[in-house]
Amino acid sequence: MSAVYKDDQEDWLTVCLKYLLFVFNFLFWVGGAAVLGVGVWTLVEKSDYLSLLASSTFAVSAYILILAGSLVVVTGFLGCCAVIREQRSCLSTYFFCLLFIFLIELVAGVLAYVYYQRLSEELKQHLNQTMTENYAQPGKEAITLAVDRLQQDFKCCGSNNSHDWMVSAYISSKQAEDRVVPDSCCKTITPQCGKRDHPSNIYKVEGGCITKLEQFLADHLLVIGAVGIGVACLQVLNRHTSDCWSGASIPPPVSTSSGGEGEREQSDMLRAA
Repeated sequence: MSAVYKDDQEDWLTVCLKYLLFVFNFLFWVGGAAVLGVGVWTLVEKSDYLSLLASSTFAVSAYILILAGSLVVVTGFLGCCAVIREQRSCLSTYFFCLLFIFLIELVAGVLAYVYYQRLSEELKQHLNQTMTENYAQPGKEAITLAVDRLQQDFKCCGSNNSHDWMVSAYISSKQAEDRVVPDSCCKTITPQCGKRDHPSNIYKVEGGCITKLEQFLADHLLVIGAVGIGVACLQVLNRHTSDCWSGASIPPPVSTSSGGEGEREQSDMLRAA
């Protein structure tokens, strides 16, 4: 009776681990979809700002998240199917995929954290130079559009303040037509509205666009890092649960000692008879 109770207990434990693994795989799949969504949103929605950055670390982190998120979605779905059908032979491949994705997401999280630490210094060194030297210059249309969108989205003017535009190549050229700031600095954009730099006409923000862009990028980097490392930690729990389920599902070896003792007892009874 104790053996039957033990078998029932092991069966109950295996079923519980099976459904727990299914729940973890579902959460893993949802986390992968979140990682993929954050990466795509970062590149598609705010891709214009990437041309204003000196390094490509921010974009690389987003691309890594897209790759990791895609792999997580596929792997999580396959993991759920393997658990439902109890295909334990697929667990080794599944474990390898988990390890690979874990390393990818960990790299993305670390890159985001490292770039977050030096974001302010990079913006202060390069944003003003990029805006003043490249705005409205031939072959720099992408930067021009990025600066215009930056100033309109964040309601700012100039890298530090509106006076930064006074030394820019654009304002010093005939193309400016006596403007003192680009028209994108204006609160309400009208033709040649940049000729007046009065606070009632243009945005006057303390810290300029550097402060606004730094805060925006910092928030995104925190999201990228948190999502990447968070899903990586979820994978560790998922891997541990998978190991437990795999171990609990292996049937115990059949012992031959009890069979041998039974044969000896039967032989002794025959000899006694």
